[in-house]
Amino acid sequence: MASRQITQDTFDAVVQENITEFDMDPDEAVSEAVQQFESQGVDLSNIIKAPRKPSSDQNDQIHEILQILELLRKCVDSSALGEMGDLLLHFSEQCKQGLAYRFQSAQKCAYPVLLSAWKLSLGDRDLTLKALHAMSSLTDGQPDLFEPVGQQLLVKTLEENTNDADATLIGIQLVRHICLKHEQNRQDLVKAGILPLLTGAIVKHGTDAELVRKACLALKIMTFDDDVRVPFGHAHDHAKKIVLENNGLKVIINAAKGFMDNSTVLSELCSTLAQLSVRNEFCQEIVDLGGLNFMVALLADCIDHQDLVKQVLNTIRAIAGNDDVKDAIVNTGGTDLIVLAMNRHLSSSQICEQGCAALCMLALRKPDNCKVIMEGGGALAALQAMKVHPKQLNVQKQACMLIRNLVSRMRDFSQPILEMGAETLILEAQAAHRDCDDVAKAALRDLGCKVELRELWTGQKGSLAQ
Repeated sequence: MASRQITQDTFDAVVQENITEFDMDPDEAVSEAVQQFESQGVDLSNIIKAPRKPSSDQNDQIHEILQILELLRKCVDSSALGEMGDLLLHFSEQCKQGLAYRFQSAQKCAYPVLLSAWKLSLGDRDLTLKALHAMSSLTDGQPDLFEPVGQQLLVKTLEENTNDADATLIGIQLVRHICLKHEQNRQDLVKAGILPLLTGAIVKHGTDAELVRKACLALKIMTFDDDVRVPFGHAHDHAKKIVLENNGLKVIINAAKGFMDNSTVLSELCSTLAQLSVRNEFCQEIVDLGGLNFMVALLADCIDHQDLVKQVLNTIRAIAGNDDVKDAIVNTGGTDLIVLAMNRHLSSSQICEQGCAALCMLALRKPDNCKVIMEGGGALAALQAMKVHPKQLNVQKQACMLIRNLVSRMRDFSQPILEMGAETLILEAQAAHRDCDDVAKAALRDLGCKVELRELWTGQKGSLAQ
């Protein structure tokens, strides 16, 4: 059942009534109004829950962000650039108060006002930065506001400021805000030429940690398939364009070498590499460019950095989709480091999940790799992860799949794994997680355990068994 909605004016009227009729102070009046509406099942997520401020017209009251917006509108109409800078800054600060502030200002046509201010600011660096920042603040969580004129202006601004790290950084931030969960904006910006601007920014400003991190995140967002309104996105095509037309893998791997002491940037770079590993040849190219050796060394040197370890394991899992890369990972000692990471961070369900998933990929169709994983303690580490995280579906599923891959072509491993307590743990996972049923049965079957297989349909008239 959908939540009930009200307008900002309705909420403000109730607050004002609480003040005038019941002699409440403003904050108490707001709190009472919130309680009243929420008790009625009203969704207040887009409502500014604060008292209004007196406006320049003392007979009227208005929320501060809307006061600023009205003053900005007058500046734009009169082209008063001198007063515009401070107003843009104040507007950005107000937007940081929350989505409700951004939503209500958008309802009062903030987007066209800011777009006009942005156009007027071109040629004035300081004012352009403030206009960009205000637009980025407004569109955070509201990508639908952006339209073709804004897209063209954004690309033009980035093209004309490639040497300006500040303008590039704010522009990339805007790209992220308008492309997250918005497939049409992604497609339009890719057609407009945003990808070479993003990879070029990483090369041009390769020592700027924040810029490199956000540019990689923007590239990654271009490969997302997260817009539920679109049945088929261009995520795969965008990944291909980043790699084939913009040399994306080389750009990212080279950039990573400059941030060996910055785990936050390295995590984002690894995550982006994983997102781009969508084709067999891309996985191999990462190895050929030295990316695998880099990540194995990174895993060894930064084993205590949980988030970085998780992203490295995720990348290893991604590139292991290539069978030749599987062997390369094993030959560089990757399996031992994966097991070490799992044992070191056994309390982290995410690292256990990614570790099991990486070992699972390495074991798939590779009996020799299965032997290395078994000898290195991979099966035991997976079973320990199952014990520690019984409620984590993904840990249980990945561990079951790993066990199945280890024994499907190496039956001699079944008994040692069973002696580690695998059957009990897999049965517990099957009982606790419905989505684990198929992989649990496959693991039990290949371990030689008794499995109850139900025939859902026999071809006879009647419905499927439930």
